[in-house]
Amino acid sequence: MKLLAGNSNRMLAEAVSSHLDIPLTKAQVKRFADNEVWVTIDENVRGEDVFLIQSTSFPANDNLMELLVCIDALKRASAKRITAVMPYFGYARQDRKTGGRTPISAKLVANLITRAGADRVLTMDLHSGQIQGFFDIPTDNLISAPLLAGDIRANYKSPEDLLIVSPDVGGVVRALAVASRLNTELAIVDKRRSGPGKSEVANIIGDVQGRRCILFDDMIDGGGTLCNAAQALMDGGAAEVSAYVSHGVLSGGAVERVGNSVLKELVMTDSISAPQRAGETPKIRYVSCAPLIGEAIRRIANEESVSKLFD
Repeated sequence: MKLLAGNSNRMLAEAVSSHLDIPLTKAQVKRFADNEVWVTIDENVRGEDVFLIQSTSFPANDNLMELLVCIDALKRASAKRITAVMPYFGYARQDRKTGGRTPISAKLVANLITRAGADRVLTMDLHSGQIQGFFDIPTDNLISAPLLAGDIRANYKSPEDLLIVSPDVGGVVRALAVASRLNTELAIVDKRRSGPGKSEVANIIGDVQGRRCILFDDMIDGGGTLCNAAQALMDGGAAEVSAYVSHGVLSGGAVERVGNSVLKELVMTDSISAPQRAGETPKIRYVSCAPLIGEAIRRIANEESVSKLFD
């Protein structure tokens, strides 16, 4: 088995390498003067089972192109099997036609990865489960619920007043998975979207009076959804509000928005490399998903069940 890392999240790749006790394959992933991607693999990978670790986070197009060129390089180097390990799958929010003359970009990216030569995809907490069906190759979608539920259990004692909250109706199944593991109740924020990346709270479904609320979502981008939901919960009588998120996109002024919000803390996995400004607020904390991804890689390499990770 070989591990190869792109440039999107070297720290996570090194953590996975350390967990598996397998060194990262020596390779050069650089740029020409005009910013074209240039890849050279400096080790023999012929006949090897190669796992390529690369999130397609910001800059999304550059990291996606790196992924595709690395897959092509491995294919032409006669690797036996290539698994694209994408802790964060970019373009996942464009998973259906939302109006006339709009693309389904998640399907397009799935086609690109398949055509480039990937034999398998390993990702975590896809924005919507049906994206697995966009791929014509085996796709494993890991869930971070056990990982984040464990952190909640370790840091939030006296669970009787805890309340897991889904920030929108679409995330109910995701939030319910955490609530059931913690044996807590569930509330829902009824959100209305006025445009891409813009939302406002309409109603809160459930009794939040005096409860310690934990918002649970798959990603935070601009931060408006979570911060607005947190304010609505506090206005509804919640004792405190925290948020747990799988992917910290944190674009634009998200870090400042979180820092100035009523959120007690924001906890995320390290599926996306943390922006430098994330250290400017003590409210943001990271939980490593390297053990989860590393164990999934080991099971795939050994032809073992991945789903049993979540039993």
